[in-house]
Amino acid sequence: MLVQARKYVSFDPLIQTVRHAANQISDHRKGPTNYSITDAVMSGIAMFSLKDPSLLAFQERRNDQNMKNIYRIENVPSDTQMREILDPLDPDQLRPLFQAAFRNVQRAGALPSYTFHQGAYLLSLDGTEYDSSKKVHCPSCLQRRHANGQITYYHQMVGAVLVHPDQRQVIPLAPEPIIKQDGQTKNDCERNASKRLLEKIREEHPHLKLIVVEDGLASNAPHIRLLRKLRMNFILGCKPDDHQHLMEQVVQASPEDRLTTLHWHDSQRDVWCEIQYVHHLVLNQSNPDVLVNFLRYRESNAAGDCVARFSWVTDLTITEENALHLVRGGRARWKVENETFNTLKNQGYQFEHNFGHGDENLSVMFAMLMMLAFLVDQIQEHCCGQFQAVRGKFTSRRAVWDHIRSHFRHFVFASMEHLLCVCVDGASLRRAATRPCDQPPRAQHSSIRPPPNAAKSDRELLPRQQISRPRSGLHRSCGSMPHSACHGC
Repeated sequence: MLVQARKYVSFDPLIQTVRHAANQISDHRKGPTNYSITDAVMSGIAMFSLKDPSLLAFQERRNDQNMKNIYRIENVPSDTQMREILDPLDPDQLRPLFQAAFRNVQRAGALPSYTFHQGAYLLSLDGTEYDSSKKVHCPSCLQRRHANGQITYYHQMVGAVLVHPDQRQVIPLAPEPIIKQDGQTKNDCERNASKRLLEKIREEHPHLKLIVVEDGLASNAPHIRLLRKLRMNFILGCKPDDHQHLMEQVVQASPEDRLTTLHWHDSQRDVWCEIQYVHHLVLNQSNPDVLVNFLRYRESNAAGDCVARFSWVTDLTITEENALHLVRGGRARWKVENETFNTLKNQGYQFEHNFGHGDENLSVMFAMLMMLAFLVDQIQEHCCGQFQAVRGKFTSRRAVWDHIRSHFRHFVFASMEHLLCVCVDGASLRRAATRPCDQPPRAQHSSIRPPPNAAKSDRELLPRQQISRPRSGLHRSCGSMPHSACHGC
């Protein structure tokens, strides 16, 4: 089962799957071209996968053999060429790449660990801002006008990720850009973009059971009607100040014995917890046909002071047995911010850096490619034993990327599997050829010979005439240890 899973969710088959999907992108250019759209797309993925801080830094890898071996790029375009190729593309053309990677997760049997309630998965949505400037802008830019007359141009997008309260990793789906035509205010823009995104998700995953978790902006009648139309359940944040009519019904439900209250003491955190819920309430006076169930969670300290309070509306039936479970689902909404946007901004992905704005869609394309690289990384963290072994050696993701980049720069590897095996077992590093990645092997390197027990992937680092026969009993991929001792292989 483990071997079958690795067939789909380890890095190398994932990249092959993504590249195959990228091959289906239609080429808008006419006449002969030096670089394919597929290579431009894969180069963008490689840049964000390696966490390079800029396009110029990535350009130093143009002649790196690892780009071909690991990322399957035939020719790496220059920074100017990459921008010119990606700018006119429709960002929706990248959505099949996300679907292809997601199907690999399904085939590997890794998706059931995210099942939350009655076979359904939590889908957390939220908007975020990136790429702002007072000078550089494009037709899709949103505008923020300041009191002094200045205008800040910026981009936003709505992200959607599968989350679970017990899983540290998230599974991102293709995001949706928020464009100027959506409206003049942030709320209007995000609502319209969310509508488009949810419709696309249902079209791409028609049989996937989903429970949408969002903030208080989404708890309105049109949005709830849309979710029901798309066959999606929901747990939506509900601010009391925004739902006075609903809160009045909650107060009235108490003397009518319709309001259920649960109390208990959390000894580990020394707080008193309370859950209240009631069914079949009207969302607001303007929409009497929209009925919801109300759920509230509160924490108090020993002195009786409230230290945390959350409330939601949902269409799920609430019981004493599942009330706390649904509360955890509602609070898992934060993972789209903490484990997704904050990771992209603070863990090496350079989400807020302007990699290129372009005249049409370049900024959105780079944001989509960054999210796609993040999806591959999250699948590795959740499913790949090799990557988990490397991740366990360091305290932060940044340290992991620094370590991988260092190996990537100084050695040539046959695959990412080989690179990760070397990261896990540093001893095998001594058997790697210590020549620059962009410099071909020469005759004077004949003094560098693999040990008798070197595996094929290690021997591929050296000139053909230096290859010796491997000794049996060692792992075929890393050649560094007995198969039973190789972490994650």
